[in-house]
Amino acid sequence: MLSRTISTSQGQMAFLENSGSGTPVVFIHGNSTCRDVFRHQFETTWATTQHIIAIDLLGHGQSDDALEPQQAYTIPGHAATLIEALRSLNITRAALVGWSLGGHISLEMVGQGFEASGVMLVGAPPIRRGILGMVRGFRIQRDLLLATKSVLNAHEISRFARVCVGEKHAARFHDTIARTDGRARQILGRGLIAGLGVDQRWIVEKLSTPIAVVNGSEEPFARLDYVASISYRSLWDHSCHIIDGVGHAPFLEAPERFNPLLFRFLSDINFSRIDNTTQQQSCSVA
Repeated sequence: MLSRTISTSQGQMAFLENSGSGTPVVFIHGNSTCRDVFRHQFETTWATTQHIIAIDLLGHGQSDDALEPQQAYTIPGHAATLIEALRSLNITRAALVGWSLGGHISLEMVGQGFEASGVMLVGAPPIRRGILGMVRGFRIQRDLLLATKSVLNAHEISRFARVCVGEKHAARFHDTIARTDGRARQILGRGLIAGLGVDQRWIVEKLSTPIAVVNGSEEPFARLDYVASISYRSLWDHSCHIIDGVGHAPFLEAPERFNPLLFRFLSDINFSRIDNTTQQQSCSVA
């Protein structure tokens, strides 16, 4: 994997890319983290042949802080900048793997016209616009409020790291959370309350593109009953997958169970099509 940067209208974005072939797979990380959360996916044999890209969002990781934060740090703003970056790389079609904020950005990208061969949502409930949509899709509690707070003290950084990536991996991401432009969290929260962006639930109920849904059984933010209640038009495997015993980042906490789901999903969308009728779904526990 080579680390590179690309210029966008909102600043330089850092990304990893390999020399693999086929339809690109774009990994989009969550709030206050970076592309490194997906390292257990990059280190597999599969990753040596598949074309993979992982970009640090503006205000995160090794990317620049946004030149116009009020515009760029909303979900629509992040999506627009990612589409711009991918087009600069001559990528107009890709599979999207979005975790947490990255999942919401993935759906927004589709709503803005990006052609996705498939979308995997992890820890990202497809919500309707505005405060009511948030209340229905998220568990509103103290840890979620940290995701919208501009300044985090050391205790809050540690707490947010634990809830996002689990106790075992928390220390690795302390500096990443501390580096994040605090305006990115605050502006994101305001944009969600204001209802900026697409109706994500409508997107997954109408979209013919395959949607994979994977969550940990101990998911701290998304309401899993809400996620399972949605009538997805093209739900992969006809099931919302739940990985038992892990939290918000199953790809990091249990890669040995997450990766087979990811690789099977990507194989399926490359070689077959899901019937474009509303799927009858269930929950599958791994």
